[in-house]
Amino acid sequence: MAGATSPAAAANLAGKSGVRVVVIGDPGTGKSSLVVALATEQFPENVPRVVPPTRLPADYFPDRVPITIIDTSSSPEQKPKLIAECQTADAVVLTYACDRPATLERLSSFWLPELRRLQLKTPVIVVGCKLDLRDEQQVSLEQVMAPIMQSFREIETCIECSALRQIQVPEVFYYAQKAVLHPTAPLFDQEAQSLKPRCVRALKRIFIICDNDKDGALSDVELNEFQVRCFSAPLQPTEISGVKRVVQEKMPEGVNDSGLTLTGFLFLHALFIEKGRLETTWTVLRKFGYDNDIKLRDDLIAMPIKRAPDQTLEMTSEVVDFLRGIFNMFDIDNDGALLPTELEDLFSTAPENPWSTDPYKDCAEKNVLGGLSLEGFLSKWALMTLLDPTNSYANLVYVGYPGEFGSAFTVTRKRRVDRKKQQTQRNVFQCFVFGARGSGKTSLLQSFIGRQPSDALPSNSERFATNSVELPDGTRKTLILREIPEGDVRSLLSDRESLAPCDVAVFVYDSCDEYSWQRARDLLVQVATHGENTGYEVPCLIVAAKDDLDQCAQALQESTRVSQDMGIETPIPISVKLRDLNNVFCRIVHAAQQPHLSIPETEAGKTRRQYRQLLNRSLMVVSVGAAVAVVGIAAYRVYAARKNSSS
Repeated sequence: MAGATSPAAAANLAGKSGVRVVVIGDPGTGKSSLVVALATEQFPENVPRVVPPTRLPADYFPDRVPITIIDTSSSPEQKPKLIAECQTADAVVLTYACDRPATLERLSSFWLPELRRLQLKTPVIVVGCKLDLRDEQQVSLEQVMAPIMQSFREIETCIECSALRQIQVPEVFYYAQKAVLHPTAPLFDQEAQSLKPRCVRALKRIFIICDNDKDGALSDVELNEFQVRCFSAPLQPTEISGVKRVVQEKMPEGVNDSGLTLTGFLFLHALFIEKGRLETTWTVLRKFGYDNDIKLRDDLIAMPIKRAPDQTLEMTSEVVDFLRGIFNMFDIDNDGALLPTELEDLFSTAPENPWSTDPYKDCAEKNVLGGLSLEGFLSKWALMTLLDPTNSYANLVYVGYPGEFGSAFTVTRKRRVDRKKQQTQRNVFQCFVFGARGSGKTSLLQSFIGRQPSDALPSNSERFATNSVELPDGTRKTLILREIPEGDVRSLLSDRESLAPCDVAVFVYDSCDEYSWQRARDLLVQVATHGENTGYEVPCLIVAAKDDLDQCAQALQESTRVSQDMGIETPIPISVKLRDLNNVFCRIVHAAQQPHLSIPETEAGKTRRQYRQLLNRSLMVVSVGAAVAVVGIAAYRVYAARKNSSS
């Protein structure tokens, strides 16, 4: 792993066709002289206040990427232009004058805070100009800049130069270009002097990919294959021995009898970075498809499958089998569940654990130790595939799935087609759960994943619960419950396609609270109306929660009547407290499996249906009458023809 790669090849992998560098700083610090001295290789006698944009050809630096340098004025009237230039910069060169300490102080009192205020994410190169005028009694650059760099981590590097003496002028812009093409910040924590977690995770994945025999070490043959893949040049046996010797001297556990271990592999990259050879690590990362955020490039994980709003993606059996294998591999104690530490290890080759935050964090059933069962594991993947297929595929790749996007997922049939065919082939169903605040929606979700209602934190945002449901015939389907907060219903239904991904809707009300029922009824009518108006009708069920409490007779009678009037199943009484759920989750899946049934019909919908039926009958009468007339005319013509021939 000598890192013998051409800089041009490394830069090309960065995907940059040019680098834009903006030079800023106090008046008189030498900005314009620096730019002219670089372009002409001599000190200018007459320097304009602002130099026009200067373009360096691609072959000026080894990376072979052209640089455009933008000089700026720091006068107050030019501030809007300066801000605009900074916002389009790939890198910023911030100057001060070595012979004017006040301009150095202005870096931390004005310029660097101003760049932060603009929320720039670009690297900053701090440049001390007029090195030839620097007082020899002044403290060193390291002593001067250490506290500033400590406070402003966006500073990539610091350098002093002299345009008059042509000292380190090209180096200023070489470092600026390098900061763009091979940035330090994503890879290395300067304060901790260690690789950043995301960099470690990416390098670990690369190591595992290259460890063909999966013995936990890169043999000489595997090291050579890695070298050729990344740098298009093999290593000589002496070079391989030299690399391993360096690692073993500094970190004995970095090498074993089988070859270079993961610890040694990571140590080598930290060593490259400490020695300023960032292009080596960046070349490796980019050869394996990583971008500057150390995530797989968008073009490698983009979703090539087009689908209608009422179509979703589901994992193929190939992916499910792969995930079963991964689950068993990381279930170290063979207890049928992944503990949090085992799950972290499973995702240790991804940029981060995708399930550490909402909506995935607490959406599936766990055991008392926090372990995730296989069904819960697969359910979480099903949820991620439903909500964000691209992210789901990316994480499949991160954990070792070798297939293409098309082999990972299958597109479901349109729901409208399912309704016409009166059946569905789906294995994953999404259920929207509506209801007034306090009706028992959250308790329903919590019970679905084996938790007590008290386990739920109060929330006004939507939450998900996902699990596998075993049906009477022994088959299993994945059900995803999505709780819709009462306050979000209006905005949800303002989107014409909002019900397109919904397989079934449930309306929960507190059976001892008449207002709760009235609100559930209103929500049912709103959803039914939206479905009728958009063509995205969904089967609906009513759930009467808190059945263990004294029921409101009025709510019970009304809910029964409304369900009958709208043509859906009578309300399902449940008690989460008594754990009497009345088989509600099987009934939800059953309703989703029959997409043509349990669709509520509003009064307006009935009127439209009756009108269509009347219209269809009228058209039928007209068409029958027309057919009779045509037959009569034909018969008359036959009769007339025969009469003429007989006469």
